[in-house]
This record gives sequence, structure tokens and C-alpha cells, in this order.
Amino acid sequence: MRVALIGGGVIGGGWAGRLVENGVDVVVHDPHPEAERRVREVLDNAERAWARLTLVPRVRGTVSFAATLTEAVAGADLIQESAPEDETLKRRLLSEIDRQAPPQAIVCSSTSGLLPSRLQADMTHPERFLVGHPFNPVYLLPLVEVVAGALTSEESVERSLAFYGSLGMKPLRVRKEVDGFVADRLLEALWREALWLVHDDVATVEEVDDAVRYGAGLRWAQMGTFLTYRIAGGEEGMRHFLAQFGPALAWPWTKLTDVPELTDELIDKIAAQSDAQAGGLTVRELERVRDDNLVALLQALRARDYAAGAIVKEHEKRLLDAGGGRTEERDPEQPHLYESAVDPSWVDYNGHMTEARYLHVFADATDALLRHVGVDADYLAGGHSAYTVETHLRHLREVAAFEPLHVLTQVLDTDQKRLHLFHTMQHATSGETLATGEHLLLHVDTKAGRAAPWVEPVATAVARAAAAHNALSAPEGAGRAITLRRVHEA
Repeated sequence: MRVALIGGGVIGGGWAGRLVENGVDVVVHDPHPEAERRVREVLDNAERAWARLTLVPRVRGTVSFAATLTEAVAGADLIQESAPEDETLKRRLLSEIDRQAPPQAIVCSSTSGLLPSRLQADMTHPERFLVGHPFNPVYLLPLVEVVAGALTSEESVERSLAFYGSLGMKPLRVRKEVDGFVADRLLEALWREALWLVHDDVATVEEVDDAVRYGAGLRWAQMGTFLTYRIAGGEEGMRHFLAQFGPALAWPWTKLTDVPELTDELIDKIAAQSDAQAGGLTVRELERVRDDNLVALLQALRARDYAAGAIVKEHEKRLLDAGGGRTEERDPEQPHLYESAVDPSWVDYNGHMTEARYLHVFADATDALLRHVGVDADYLAGGHSAYTVETHLRHLREVAAFEPLHVLTQVLDTDQKRLHLFHTMQHATSGETLATGEHLLLHVDTKAGRAAPWVEPVATAVARAAAAHNALSAPEGAGRAITLRRVHEA
């Protein structure tokens, strides 16, 4: 699939990151002289984040840059416009896109609140236009609001919902056209009140952010507003909460119907406090801090198959079902190679990778080998799997954060029910051996709960891998076990 991105700013660059990390080829058009540099910096951050978000193998798409809009949209299956929030500018740009885009292409706008019925008014083919409003950073946050205009066809809506979903996103179809859609109307209410709190010297910008990130923000990340308040109502639920706290809505606590004037004085105050809050970090450095924190939250939610984490887990399954991103078969006579890098969260107080993470990497390498021989989602769903029943690790060198790793996996032996593997973890640049892991896997019938022979076509693939690796030299350390020489005093 080919997607044209018209506009390469924060949102356009974020779209590029999301698309490329999901194997979609992208062409970007933006007249800004620094557009390519900015987009490529965002792509670097996106690749860094996705390398930590999921270890599922995937093929990255390509990105190119077009000097003209005509060149960008030629052959595109979908065009995503991310120009500045100026209705006149967007209408003119969308009309031009509509004239030059292929007939089958969907045309989407990233607008955060302009009404699609107005944006499509000058288009010759308004039925293929709709809003696909993402959230920054687009490559990590799954939400995308899908809003149809009065002339948008249902086919276009369904195609866009399917496309955004295929990228590991959560498409939220907005039921009615309304300024600001859903999410930004909520954010606008909080933003207005936050400005008043700073304007009235009730709190600094950092204190306002602290009130969110140490409190409600943690709940919002998983449950939103209504489900949070349902719990606050106790066993009686939402009705009790509304009865107890509903009257407070009449109290003059907030100023949501008004907004402070952004005078030079207020702007200077906010800017100075924001500079102090940033602590000297650049925007790119702050983006990486944000991304690392978001990845950690998403992974925690993924482990519980909840909220945004459920989207990540579902997308991982989709990638595995598609073949784990493999585009070519590995040479069967070569040890299977698994690549990774040391996430900072894997490092302990000594500054080195924890013992558990060595096993984590080897377990992922085992999974990569199993996928290679055909243990995929269908095989698992059929009631078959392979469980590790014995492990021996050797830690040969301390490993620090961000060090690149690869793992060579050699099949030492196999029979009808067992698979004997040896992993060698190496530094991906120097080739130095960092650790080894020897594992015995037992094939099981998960429904019966007992060992069982491998099932075709996996049985043949396992045997083929073992035969190919049989010609290789036994790796150093294979067959080792922990021994302790007893010393007896005379």
C-alpha cells in the first residue's frame, strides 16, 4: 500500500512514523525547506519507540519526499492531509488533492476540529473525504477520531476504519459532526481551566501538570472518566456517584464558559514557567522521555490485556498471523538470528542488565525460532505448543543500556517431542559473546495437558532445522552444568 502525506510537521511526521513501522510505503510533500530533516528525526524516534514497544518481527516501510503535490499523490491509495488548522487553506488544498488523486484513493484530513462537511464543500468527489484525527505522538497513541461529512459515503468510512485498525490504532467513529469532535472538546475544557489557574497565580504550569500526572492522569490512561467515576460511586455505582457529587456541578468552581485573555504578560509567564519546567531538555529529548514513558505504560496495559494495551496485544497477534513480518526464508544451514537492544528499563541499580532480562532475550529468541518453524497463532489455537522445561544460562559479560544485541540460535537435537536449543548472545557491533543459554523444550498437547509429538507441518520444519544445524560445530559451552568442587580441610 502507498500513502501520501501532505504536510510533514508534528502530525504529518508522526503519521510517517506510524505507517513506516507498519510496513506502509510513504511519500511526503511539504514545501518547508526543513521538512525532510524534521520528518526523518521523527522517524528515528518512532523506530526507537517501536523497538521497545514490541519485539514482534516486522518489515518497515519506506519514506520518500516529493517536490510537488502532483508527484506525491500519484498512485496513492490514501492521502492524509496534515496542513495547519486554517479552514481556507485546507479547503483549497483538499480541492487540489481531489483533482489530482487517483479515483480509488481515500482523502483524509488530520484536522483537530474543523467540520468535514465544510472541508469537503469544494471537492468534486466529496464522497471519498473524511476526517482521520490522530493524537501526538501518532506513532504511539492508538486513538484516531473518524468523522464523516454530510457527503461522505459509508464505503469510505468503512475503508478508513479498516485501514487505521490495520496500523494498530483504535478508530473512534464520531457519531455527529461537532466542532472539536470528542477528545479535543474534553482537552479544551481542561486547558481553559489550566490557563485560569496559572493566570490567577493559583498554580504554576508545572504544578498544574503535577496535579494531572500524579493523580487523575494515571486513572484516565486506563479507565477514562465515566468508568473511573462509576468506581468512585462504590457498590451503588454511577447512580450513587451522580446523586452524591452531581450538585457540585452547580458550584462556581470552574470558568469553562470563559477564557483568560492571552496578554503578553500571561504569555511571558507561561513561557518562562514552561522553560523552567523543561529543565534544559530539547524538544527531541523531551519526546524521547515521553515515548519511553508511553511505551512502559502501554506494555503494562498490554500485559493485562486492557485499554490501549489490548490494542497493542491485538496488533502483535495480527503481525504474527501475517507471518511475523518475514519476507524471505533464512538459510536453513545458518543459526537463526534474533536482534534486539537493551531497554533502559532492563537495567538494575548497578547499571547492567538484570538476570531476568537475559532469560527474557533468550525466550524471545526461542519464540523467533518457533515462529520460523511454523508455531504460529493457528498452530497454538489448534491446541499445540512448546514449553521450556530446562534451562542453563551463562553470564559472560555485563551488558549496559542501549547496547545492541543479536542472538544466534542453534538446534542441537530433536526428537518426536523434544527440541534442544543453544542460544549465543553477542554484541551486535563487536561480535563479543555476552551470554549463552541452553534450553530443552517439550512439545505439548495443550488441551490434554501432556507431552505429544510435533504436528505437521511443524514436525518436518523442526527436523529440517535440526538436520541443517547438525553440520555445524557444537557451540562452546554446550552441555555445561553448574559444578562445585568440594574442598576438605586436612
